[in-house]
Amino acid sequence: MREPTIARNYAETLLTLAQKDGDLRGWGEMLQTVADTMETDRSLKTFLESPRVSAQRKNEIFQKAYGDKLPRNFVRFIQALITHRRQMLIPVIARTYDDLVDEVEGRIHASVTVAREPDDSDRALVTSQLTRSLGKQVVPHFRVDPALLGGVIVRVGDTVLDGSVRRRLSTLRTRMLNSR
Repeated sequence: MREPTIARNYAETLLTLAQKDGDLRGWGEMLQTVADTMETDRSLKTFLESPRVSAQRKNEIFQKAYGDKLPRNFVRFIQALITHRRQMLIPVIARTYDDLVDEVEGRIHASVTVAREPDDSDRALVTSQLTRSLGKQVVPHFRVDPALLGGVIVRVGDTVLDGSVRRRLSTLRTRMLNSR
């Protein structure tokens, strides 16, 4: 099995556990904290990667460190990852888990490119218009590109909605050149 498939299987399992606990976001935050720590703390990453330390010993240390601080089923989930030598997939599992939670909660992410930095009212307007037109709660990620001149470009997955002044001028130019 490939890594994304394996990560998705574990993320789906974690989603089920989190749904039973009634805390989808909380469990995602816990997993993301572990993933962030793995990526920033070199000693933790080396410890988890090391074949010299047995899975049993890693699980014991994880239990001592987090057993009384995190939900029991979450600790057991991490221990299962360690036992099956999948602990290095935790960052991928965390991203996949967040995607699954967004899917369950009917939320999608959109890349929104604008010509100038939007103020709060513009952000709210874009968010509400996208939410209404796409039929799901949209989480916009704004990016500024002065080359647009005005308007907006929205990317949701593979779909691109280009309402930029640059595109409109390009279309007008093409029409004028073809009408000769």
